[in-house]
Amino acid sequence: MSPYVLSVLMSSLAIGTIATLSSTHWFLAWMGLEINTLAIIPLMTKTHHPRGTESATKYFLTQATASGLILFSTTINAWALGEWTVTNLNPTSSTILTIALAMKLGIAPFHLWLPDVMQGLNLMTGLILSTWQKLAPMALLVMINHQLNSNLLMLMAILSTVVGGWGGLNQVQMRKIMAYSSIAHLGWMIMILTFSPTLTVLNLLIYIILTTSMFMMMINLLSTNINKLAVSWSKTPTLSALMMITLMALGGLPPTSGFLPKWLILQEMTNQHMSLMSTIMAMSTLLSLFFYLRLSYVISLTTAPNISNSNLMWRVQLKPMTAMPVIIILSLMLMPITPILLTII
Repeated sequence: MSPYVLSVLMSSLAIGTIATLSSTHWFLAWMGLEINTLAIIPLMTKTHHPRGTESATKYFLTQATASGLILFSTTINAWALGEWTVTNLNPTSSTILTIALAMKLGIAPFHLWLPDVMQGLNLMTGLILSTWQKLAPMALLVMINHQLNSNLLMLMAILSTVVGGWGGLNQVQMRKIMAYSSIAHLGWMIMILTFSPTLTVLNLLIYIILTTSMFMMMINLLSTNINKLAVSWSKTPTLSALMMITLMALGGLPPTSGFLPKWLILQEMTNQHMSLMSTIMAMSTLLSLFFYLRLSYVISLTTAPNISNSNLMWRVQLKPMTAMPVIIILSLMLMPITPILLTII
């Protein structure tokens, strides 16, 4: 792809997200979401492979349906209340809008498009879809959090954490595993949305950091499935060890950064007398933790057969990614500065 075309598409992604984040009018928010959708579709099809075309088609149809629902709900709201302000919603519009934004994010039970779309993309486009594309819809949910149906959100959150853990168990493709990881993390975010939007934003921030570091390491190791992951230790031991710890962070094990949002969310849910929900969420995390542990086992304790006559392996020349060390450090060591993070957010 031409650098000029790529720069236009990346600028459009940024403009779309910023337009949605800064909007107080529903039509401007919808327009930002549309710019986002239209800008990423050429990035999906740049590989000129049938899988990329299939992913772009599935993504476009899902996002177009969600955008139609957003327009429908905001039109009903303007008809009922006589205004297009983002912060004022009637109950019917709120329910339809929640479903539409859940479709855009890939929250269960509207998640079925996400693993298939992710599998057809290259790793860099998958990184954008998993991180940047979550910002605009999640920002809208945070802006209208006090008008959302909490029972509907809790139902979708429980479904997302269970489906995200259950669906990733039998996967061997890294992109599908990251898609199910995204679904499970989104469940944690929307569970606490109506009670503490600050924790939702914190969880989103840490999820973006963890997912970015994971995708950067996958890009450097050229790992798209478990078999390719198995040979990474003999090529780049340091990066493989860091990937193993990052997987533990995604699973939410202390003292990594991934433990921080889960701990705070469970504490807040207990304060809200939601003991049953807290137990279900914590138990469903064990499903996700199982396949993260399996990947760590593949990285550390299994190696592919050495088919060469030499005992020495060629080292992989790492791609120059200046941000990767910083992102990896942030994904592993944010626990000590928890109070500062909460104060800033």
